Parts: sequence; structure tokens; C-alpha cells
Amino acid sequence: MVADLLGLSAYELAKRIEAREVSAREAAEVANARVEEVEDDVNSFVTITPELAIERAERVDARMKNGGVKLWEGVPIAVKDVLSTRGVRTTCGSKILEHFEPLYDASALLNYGEDMIVVGKANCDEFAMGSSTENSAYGPTRNPWRLDRVPGGSSGGSAAAVAAGEGWWSLGTDTGGSVRQPGALCGVVGMKPTYGRVSRYGLIAFASSLDQIGPMTRDVRDSALLLQAIAGHDPQDSTSANVEVPDYLAELEGGVAGLRVGVVKELMGEGIETGPREVVERVARGLEDAGAEVGEVSLPHSRYGLSAYYIIAPAEVSSNLARFDGVRYGLRVPADGVHEMYRKTREEGFGDEAKRRIMLGTYALSSGYYDAYYAQAQKVRTRIIEDFRAAYARYDVLVSPTAPSVAFGIGEKIDDPLAMYYQDLCTIPVNLVGIPAISIPGGLSNGLPVGVQLMSDHFTEAMLLRAARAAEEVADFEYTLKP
Repeated sequence: MVADLLGLSAYELAKRIEAREVSAREAAEVANARVEEVEDDVNSFVTITPELAIERAERVDARMKNGGVKLWEGVPIAVKDVLSTRGVRTTCGSKILEHFEPLYDASALLNYGEDMIVVGKANCDEFAMGSSTENSAYGPTRNPWRLDRVPGGSSGGSAAAVAAGEGWWSLGTDTGGSVRQPGALCGVVGMKPTYGRVSRYGLIAFASSLDQIGPMTRDVRDSALLLQAIAGHDPQDSTSANVEVPDYLAELEGGVAGLRVGVVKELMGEGIETGPREVVERVARGLEDAGAEVGEVSLPHSRYGLSAYYIIAPAEVSSNLARFDGVRYGLRVPADGVHEMYRKTREEGFGDEAKRRIMLGTYALSSGYYDAYYAQAQKVRTRIIEDFRAAYARYDVLVSPTAPSVAFGIGEKIDDPLAMYYQDLCTIPVNLVGIPAISIPGGLSNGLPVGVQLMSDHFTEAMLLRAARAAEEVADFEYTLKP
């Protein structure tokens, strides 16, 4: 049964559970067994919760007898370790929160169901800052495709867990590409919804104007189902949009006939490896053969997105991480006097990348430099928003590579921050604008997965998922459990 269930998509498993062909407990047992089998090699998790998964699965099975259980509730899931989980430690990949146990669940988890079957808290770059999951205080996650390669980041543990079959799907967060880029490198689907589509209440903030929770799945249908589970307005989140959530599965198989698809010129040239570029071109031709109108589109200011992001995001980091001072929760290093306690706690609790971004952000916001850096970056952000608005007047969906390369070696870029930041070249503009985007596995290059990114206008996730489903059909890729 283990092999049979692991071969199913989340949707297929959910339908089996709904039909009482398999129980939620049996699915949890299979997930726990797979975690035990591969976790020493992959390191997808900071914390595993096998007993909790079984306990909650039994409650789902009991409620199922009386009806009223949502389709997805019986499917075990991995949750990125920046999402608050009541009674289960939430570390953000940082030593400063090593023993922190939240008193409540994030709203997105509660939307999923009252007994979310969590198999573990997925490893990530510290406070979601990174593109390789090497910045975690709990060791790097390894790419299931090749264990000497990174899985991407910051949601590398969430992506690797799905690729390795340690659960059928997972939740990640995307601030500059942290769902899509690891999805691309691990050969799974990663989706960033529109900013405000999914509540951020209970998400420990990195950059509040950019963060968004998103699904990581084996295929696009699973992504549609998981987005259905977590989306919705939340009065506890002031940035949550009070917009109706459509049925994402209803028109998923509608195809792309009549859709206008624009390939982004600026993201297909310098800095993009040949393999990813060729895969995107092949998928674009496939969409054209399937009935889409395909052309080239320009986003002239997108090349400045990286520079603007690395002013705006660190500025918000500087503000958000100021709360970790050793007073209220998390690590406290004893010292003579409160100011010395602050200094020692933050010095020992934060890793190098977190410190780097705090300092960059504090500098950009400081007196005399605010106008030169932060205000200028926000002007660039507005230009990029205007570029996308013009593009969507001509095209319904935009297409590009998700990442400029396939998965690179562990340790290869960790000492070169600029080279690491460049990995988010294709994904960052989406976060600056706040639109939805999805990465699907489009094929292989040098035996490693390549992600194809599709982007659409605000709150058009239903159309985006339909286009992604069609792209998935013409892609040269088939999900297989790794390692």
C-alpha cells in the first residue's frame, strides 16, 4: 500500500479518502514512514510531528463518519517553519526562536481544516532570507534530485519534501520567489497567489508588503485544490483582500484556446542559462500549438527589480526583526544591563544573512539616506507596476524562466551574496507588483528540473491555473519520487 499511495497526487489521495477506500490515518502512516526513510539524506524538516499527524488523522476519520469534512482535509501536509503552529515549535530556521512554541495557528492553516495533518515543520533559510536553504540554523536541505545540490530557497524544505514524497503537498512562503524558485529547482509546482488572497495572520514576517503564503505540489491540479483550501478573506489581517474566492478546479481543464501569452523579452537573454531558455521556448511553442496566441512582451524596468527589492525588503526586515530582542519570547542571553542583553541576544541568535539584511535595511532607512535609497527604490517599484499594467493590456499571461539556472552545488554560492541574490532575478518583479505567478516543471537540463514561470494580473488565479495546467500538458516532464 505504501508504494501505491505515494504514487498518487494529493487530489487522487483525497478522492480515495473521500470514497473510504483508504483512511486518513493510513495516509499519515505512509507519510511518516517515508519521512523516516529519506529524511537523514534530505533534511527537509526542522521538526517532525509523527504522533501529531496520526492523532489528527484519527480525528479526521472520526469526523468523516458524520460528513462535513472538506475534500483535502485527510491529505498529510508539510508546513514551512515560518508559519505559526499552536503547540509545535516554530523556529523560522533561526537559533533566536529555537524553542518558541506559538499559542495559535496561522489563519491559512485554520482555513485548511480544524485537524490539519501536519507531518512536520519544513526547513527554510533563516526568516525566509535566502535562495538555497543553506542559511538555516538547522543545516542545509538537500535537493532530492541530486543530494549534492541545493533545493532552492527559502522554502527549500517544503519543495524537497514534496519532491521526496514526505507528504503529498506543502505550504511555503514567497517574498521574492521563495515558493517558485525552489519549486523549479526540485521539479514541483510552486504558486504565489495575489498579495492579499491568502491571509498572512500567523506568518512570522520577513517583508510585510511582499510576503505571501503559497502551495507547493506535485501538479497544477493539486495546486488549485490547496489554494482553494487556504484562500479567503481574514479580518485579522489588514492586508487580506475581501474578494470572492472562485472554484479553482471548475475551469482547470479549459485549455488555452484564445488566451494571449507573452514571453518576457528581458528574462530570456543575458544571465539566463541556455537550458532554461530552451525549455521555456519549447513550452511556449506547445501553448501556441494548443491554441494560444503567443508573442513577445517587454517589461523594460524589470531589470531594476533586483536592485529595488534588495533595498525595500531589507528595510522591512530591519523593522520586522526589531521585535526579537530577548525580552518577550525566544532566545535571551544573560548580560549586565538590558542594552547589553539586546546586543548579545541578537548577536548570538541571528545568522550572517539575517544580520546582513538588518544592517542594509537600517542603513537605507537612516537619516540622510532614506530619499537616496528607499524612496528611490519605491519609485522603481511603481515603474515596474506600470510595465506589468501595460503588458496585461495586450496579454493575459506572461511567461519566463523561473530561475536563471538549474540547481547549483551546495556551498557554491553561499560566500557570494550577489551571486545568490541573482537567483531571484526572474521572480522578484512579481512580488514587487503583487500579482499571482506559478512555476511548473517544464523539462530537464543536464538531468535537473527547469521551472517555467507563468504570471497573470491581480486575482486572476483561476485563469493562471488553467494556463499552467495546459503548460503542464505540453511540458516534457513527469513527476517521480526522488531520491
